[in-house]
Formats: sequence, C-alpha cells, structure tokens
Amino acid sequence: MLFGRAACPAAGGCGEARVPAGTMTRLAILSDIHGHAIALEAVLADIDRQGVDGLICLGDVATLGPQPAEVLASLRARRCPCVLGNHDEALLHPERAQALHIPARLNPALTWCAERLTEADWAFLRACRPVWELPVGPGTDLLAYHGSPLSNTDSLLATTPSGDLDRWLCHPTAKLFVGGHTHLQMLRQESGRYVFNAGSVGSAFKAPPRPEQPTPSLLPWAEYALVTWDRGLVGIDLRQVPFDLAAFAALTAASDLPLRGWWLQQYAA
Repeated sequence: MLFGRAACPAAGGCGEARVPAGTMTRLAILSDIHGHAIALEAVLADIDRQGVDGLICLGDVATLGPQPAEVLASLRARRCPCVLGNHDEALLHPERAQALHIPARLNPALTWCAERLTEADWAFLRACRPVWELPVGPGTDLLAYHGSPLSNTDSLLATTPSGDLDRWLCHPTAKLFVGGHTHLQMLRQESGRYVFNAGSVGSAFKAPPRPEQPTPSLLPWAEYALVTWDRGLVGIDLRQVPFDLAAFAALTAASDLPLRGWWLQQYAA
C-alpha cells in the first residue's frame, strides 16, 4: 500500500503519513473535533457507510469539549493521520496559547482537557504535522493543513482575497487545498485550484465570530468533507451529520468542564 507524505514547511518536520494513496478514490476529511466524541462517532458512522478508502484529520482534536481522551482514542484506533491545529499546539506548549490565538477565557478548559490525556494521547499529538501532502493522480496532489499551509492560525474564508490565496497556497503540484480552523464549510475555485474547508465535527459555527460577538453560536450538527476522484474528475461533498444532542447535554451536565454552561446553552432546545 502506498502512503501520502508530510510536507515540509519551514516550521515543521517531515515523515510518512498513514494515508492510502495511488489506488484511493474516496477520502474523508475531519477537522475541529474539539473534544466532542459523540459528534465524532456520528461522523465516523456516516463515513463507514460511504465506503471510503482513507481518512485524515485537520487538527484541533482534544480541547474545549468534555471528551478529549475519547476523541484521541477513536483517532488512534483508526490510525488516522492528523494535522497540528493551533489548539493541539497549545496543549503541547501552553505557554504559547496567546500567540496561538487561544483567548485567555479558554485557558481553564485547555488545562482541564490536558489533565485528562494519557501518554498515548500525548504521543499522538506530538506526531501531528503542520501539513500533509497526498498524491491523488499523475502530477496532482491534495494539500491538507489547519489554517493555511503557512500557519495554523490563518483564517482562509470565502471572502479571502485571491492575492492572499496565491501567497498561502503556493505549491507546484497541488490542485486540491483543504483546511479547517474557521469552523465554516466552504468551497471555492481559483484558477483551476479547488480550495475548501471541511467544517467542524465538534462545533460548527453559524457565522464567523465578530468583534462585537466574539463568542460563536453553534449549529446542531457535525460536519466533514468527502472527496472523490476518478480519471482526473474530482467531487467534493461537504456533509452535515446529526448527532445525539440529548446524550451530549447529559454527559456535559454531569462533568466539571469549565465550559459546561456554554456548551449546554448552545444545544438548548
């Protein structure tokens, strides 16, 4: 079996990816799970029904929500390669949380989640890479990142100017570029390149945060992307999956998670 590879931006190292390549025609892409294992299991069940050949995660897996260890256990069980999100990096280097755009109000939840991780969980996080590069056909690659290929704190949106895209998405063979971070599903075509966002498994935003409303409101479903290709033709399916809101509310209410009240407010009937 062939595998993808980790790309080598200046800030990151290289290594082999556990992503099937060559014969793969269907790839599921997850992002921004944020400690929400109930939503993750609903997405994984939908993925299994699609008969995919591979799976990759774009980071921010184990912070803010009540189930950080459960999320990491599921990803390890699937041998899922993972991009290093800004929240993942903040878990590994909490002294850099502010530089990684983690608001101070989230620090207690960051600490709470870190205290629940095992050594196997930390090893998984340390193995995350800034960028994964996946060959999908002759002369064509898919580039997977968190914010942009240059930084896990960049926000690439439907409104991002084309000039910024050219700077962020400079790659000789990639025609498919996929990220997360914004929690907003998105698909755009720029000069023959497809740029898309898989959305968020654990906290799909209704709208981008604004200065006057920095705390986002959530949609009551989980999101991911399904990419297919055959003889040079590409399909990108941005999917939404329902999950058990009542089960998540009960689990969260029974926890001492610092963000418990916010989570319960988001999914209140």
